[in-house]
Order: sequence, then structure tokens, then C-alpha cells
Amino acid sequence: MYCQYYQAHTQRSKTWFVIGCFKAEDNIAFVRTLEKQSSLLEFFVPEGQEQHFLKLMNYLLKNEYLLDYQKMPNRLLDK
Repeated sequence: MYCQYYQAHTQRSKTWFVIGCFKAEDNIAFVRTLEKQSSLLEFFVPEGQEQHFLKLMNYLLKNEYLLDYQKMPNRLLDK
């Protein structure tokens, strides 16, 4: 089973904070930088964790750690 897939933009100065939030919250999502220049992050969210993931994402968006985020088709399925 493949994970749900999200992408988000963040301000460059806040990227490590966002990544740190997900490292502190075990098993919510795997996060990595997809494009360094545009501060684009990608998130792979396991089944059963999406609700918790969205709660954290909305908090980060509301507090301006994220500029935006969106759910997308999992890019690993294209290969």
C-alpha cells in the first residue's frame, strides 16, 4: 500500500523547524526537501496518520511556518 502524498512550500529560514516537527512526531509522515531553491518539501503519510498529519499541517500553515500545502498523486506511482 502506498502512502498519501503531499507537497508544501515553506520559507527557507523555517524549513528546518518544519522538518524537526515531523521528526519529533514519530510515524506521522516521512518528510524531505524536494526542491531546495523553492523550499518545496514532500511528505509521505502512512495510512491511518492523515488526520493527525493534517492537524499539524494546518497548525504550521496558520502560524506561517508553511506558505501552502496540497495533496497530490503519489509521485512514486508514476515510475
